[in-house]
Amino acid sequence: MRHLTDSLATEPDTAQAHLKWVNTFAGLGPGFFSELAPSPLPSPYWVGRNRAHARELGLEEHWLESAEALAALTGNQPLPGARPLAGVYSGHQFGVWAGQLGDGRALLLGEIETPLGPQEIQLKGAGRTPYSRMGDGRAVLRSSIREFLCSEAMHGLGIPTTRALCVTGSDAPVRREEIETAAVVTRTAPSFIRFGHFEHFSYRNQPEQLRALADYVISRFYPACRDARQPYAALLQAVSERTARMMAAWQAVGFCHGVMNTDNMSILGLTIDYGPFQFLDAFDPGHVCNHSDEQGRYAYNRQPNMAYWNLFCLGQALLPLIDNQEDALAALESYKTVFPDALQARMRAKLGLPDEQPGDKALIDSTFQLLAANRVDYTIFWRRLCGLSTQSGHEPVRDLFFDRESFNAWLLQYSERIAPVDSALRADLMLKSNPKFVLRNHLGEEAIQAAKLKDFSQVDTLLALLQAPFDEHPGQDAFAGFPPDWAASIAISCSS
Repeated sequence: MRHLTDSLATEPDTAQAHLKWVNTFAGLGPGFFSELAPSPLPSPYWVGRNRAHARELGLEEHWLESAEALAALTGNQPLPGARPLAGVYSGHQFGVWAGQLGDGRALLLGEIETPLGPQEIQLKGAGRTPYSRMGDGRAVLRSSIREFLCSEAMHGLGIPTTRALCVTGSDAPVRREEIETAAVVTRTAPSFIRFGHFEHFSYRNQPEQLRALADYVISRFYPACRDARQPYAALLQAVSERTARMMAAWQAVGFCHGVMNTDNMSILGLTIDYGPFQFLDAFDPGHVCNHSDEQGRYAYNRQPNMAYWNLFCLGQALLPLIDNQEDALAALESYKTVFPDALQARMRAKLGLPDEQPGDKALIDSTFQLLAANRVDYTIFWRRLCGLSTQSGHEPVRDLFFDRESFNAWLLQYSERIAPVDSALRADLMLKSNPKFVLRNHLGEEAIQAAKLKDFSQVDTLLALLQAPFDEHPGQDAFAGFPPDWAASIAISCSS
């Protein structure tokens, strides 16, 4: 393992030497991380670059085209001012306490000032760390492409998420179920702190470190909690509410995370750690996208309850800082009101309902029931529904259902509800709420197979579509069609 002092001593300046590094997480002290340099990869090459996000970060456009950037974002050359480190955390995995975990294949380069505010830059797949356990610390090309595209797809959908700046690849072999090639994702976020960070210090009975971490998070991200009667209970409530809104967004768009362990839950309510995720094709509330999840713990329809379970674990971890259990339980209660309200609001928007009326919940529930009974393609149904009042009429939507009588009964109920709503207002609301493009598994798989042959054009095409998923993108309808039959055989697991 290479150490930080081995690689930072005599490196030349790069085009990004002017970056303003603040590295506040490193200020928490050595008990929170281990400092080390990334492990280089031979002959790296670009797989995908997110130039739009580079501009948002205030990076010089030409830099993301440079050899310096390629080397730095593969972990082969340090960026001046960066302070690479791997964080330690613990967590519950599939409902079982797993003990110490940590950044086993990710290195935080540090935190920079940007037009978006302070952003951490992290390399995923940058080599073994003290927390890799039996792993090699590497990421493979297929999983790196999936994370790169999906994090940007979620951002395009308006769902809180970590972001991805680029993917670099190398022909260095990596063993998973078979021999694959290595890749590194550069991802960004205001913070990568997870519920598991708090669990780590709580379970180790280290109240000083637990308090320092909570104070850091409050100071940086939840300053309004400082003045609360119980600041740490207020923190728990704020995190619960952010998580509730994120979960409502997931459910509304048909997103399955696949591995909602407490170490994969962001303290900022961001979607984090894209592994065995999936956007639903046919609507199946009990769908389990992760083949490693043999008990179906993280099925689509169980995700909201699993998020609350994870928040309960966070509350348990914070108890040493909260005066009494009642305050912690009261803070968690907010999830139970914010989530259903947020989900109902999103579903009303998908139906084109600008205001709330009695009976809307029953309409929404009956819509889900109808979709499930007919196994209707989730994304296509909602997008076609946007055109209900156009010349194409009801038939494109009706054609999705084999039970026409049930659809007709639902359509009558829906038509009565939307009758007083201005059609132009409804259409505009629906087109902004129902994406035409999502990252279906088969689209990701096609891009991956082409990338293995060094053809990255579909990665670029998908990135452009997913960054603006509500737009029509004329000529690209093939990316918005039904999945092919072979898509059902795609298996994704925790190694994805």
